Amino acid sequence: MTARALASPLLLVLIFCLLPAQPALTQMPEFSGGKLPTLAPLVREVTPSVVNIAVRGRVKENNPRYRDPLFREFLGAPKELEREVQAVGSGVIVDAQHGYVLTANHVVAQAATVQVMTKDGRRLDAKLVGRDPGTDIAVLRVQGAQSLKTIPMGDSDRLDVGDFVIAVGNPFGLGQTVTSGIVSALGRTGIGEQGYENFIQTDAAINPGNSGGALVNLRGELIGINTAIFSTGGGNVGIGFAVPINMARRVMDQIVEHGHVRRGRIGVSIKDMTAPALATSTEGIVGALIADVRRGSPAEQVGIQKGDVIIAADGRTIRSAAQLRNKISLTQIGERLQLTLARKGAISDVSVEVTPAVETAGRVYSSRQQ
Repeated sequence: MTARALASPLLLVLIFCLLPAQPALTQMPEFSGGKLPTLAPLVREVTPSVVNIAVRGRVKENNPRYRDPLFREFLGAPKELEREVQAVGSGVIVDAQHGYVLTANHVVAQAATVQVMTKDGRRLDAKLVGRDPGTDIAVLRVQGAQSLKTIPMGDSDRLDVGDFVIAVGNPFGLGQTVTSGIVSALGRTGIGEQGYENFIQTDAAINPGNSGGALVNLRGELIGINTAIFSTGGGNVGIGFAVPINMARRVMDQIVEHGHVRRGRIGVSIKDMTAPALATSTEGIVGALIADVRRGSPAEQVGIQKGDVIIAADGRTIRSAAQLRNKISLTQIGERLQLTLARKGAISDVSVEVTPAVETAGRVYSSRQQ
């Protein structure tokens, strides 16, 4: 081997030895005060207000064989067979003083008995105050319980897509669990069979059992009641839905006062501004189009006409027929609703009284009639 061949590897070794030593691990980033960012303080503040819900009830057996008279005669099956069902969900303490708990209607829809379990392990009997299938909201009441904690309510109308949120609930009956994400979309409709939808969409993991749990912003305020997931297999795929707390609160107020929701109408049929011809005729105005006005209705009495576009209600922008329908239906009967409407390029305001949904003839308005 030549001297040149030996010198090259020796030179490389000397150069390597003279280089400054490198740390074995990449240096961790520094944070103010030496603390890592964490949601732990927020979670500790919020989770005592979220409860697990256990439901027992009985439902009629839907086996078609039980409707066969020969089957019943020869095998002695009863005319109506019932079976016991159990369900597990979540709820949120929104009024500790009176013991009120918000949850999802489908969690307690078949309930004969309801128990809530607090974070500290107490099992408390609860009474169903009332429920509203149209919004999938129900109200429970726990009486005589001490040391319950109310969660502060936020304003879901102030949410923006991209806001950080956390979801707290009882997925798969495992016990209290926290997940995090962002607001993915607002005003989602057409998700399920509910008649009054205005869902917050989030990618925070929501699984079976999370229903009725809390969707919370980073201030620790309740901004939604978790209600549904979009999934082909029944598990989380990053698309979950929550009822906005502003809607849930209006439903709760009516349930507490009346035992159910008393929906109102103003006497109009409405639809979305989706057809290109409509957009052209209204010069791109966004809102809910008045498709028809009932004769003698409160809407007619204040001058609302077919072809008007409702662009705001009580100062809040209206972007769809579903949004306006929700607003009208959850306004207390007898109250007046301030509507801003566009007509042939002119903007005006009207004040219209909300009246009961059932007409004098006893017929209820359809879902498109407000």
